[in-house]
Amino acid sequence: MKMVLTSAKDPDGYIACLSGWPQRYVQALRSVVRHAAPELEERLKWGHLVYFADGPVLLIRAEPHRVLFGFWEGQRLRHIEPRLRPGGKFQMATLELKEDTPLRQETAVRLVTEAAKLARAAGGAPFTDC
Repeated sequence: MKMVLTSAKDPDGYIACLSGWPQRYVQALRSVVRHAAPELEERLKWGHLVYFADGPVLLIRAEPHRVLFGFWEGQRLRHIEPRLRPGGKFQMATLELKEDTPLRQETAVRLVTEAAKLARAAGGAPFTDC
């Protein structure tokens, strides 16, 4: 699927370019990340929200029919959320959210908290800025 292409220049602009349920999901996930791991740096990178700690830690990406909540060390988080699907390089895994996909706030908080903890322990991803 294609990501939502946007002319946004910053994370707030990215949210403003969305509408409907994807916007609500992205706003809710962004709020969880900002509260559960305020030390992560939020950037608009690769056309979506990416959170960094010496390297990328997690992403929130809106597409026309889904929102992706991805983690660079996500394969190590499957004990928290077994729906995380491995893919890409490193230990990447992503949760695909559709309009009717349930995700408990406490689960999202645990994912973000643990992802930030793994990033701190590892000193960030193996690269600093792609």
